[in-house]
Amino acid sequence: METIKIQQAFGQAIKSIRNEKGISQEKLAELADLHRTYISDIERGARNVSLVNIYRLAEGLQVQVYEIFQKLEKE
Repeated sequence: METIKIQQAFGQAIKSIRNEKGISQEKLAELADLHRTYISDIERGARNVSLVNIYRLAEGLQVQVYEIFQKLEKE
């Protein structure tokens, strides 16, 4: 799979989980200790996210890291 498509799929998984939990981008940014524009970039597939930030996103969303990737596979 092409890198940009992987980034887009990951971003869609994050957005989907975030929306399911009723969390705004601003709130997720606060919970994950990331900048809101970084969350926006992730959701648009414009960022290649590091492992550290994947972990932070999972903590902010209150899910396990594997759940993000399960969502990614389903989408």
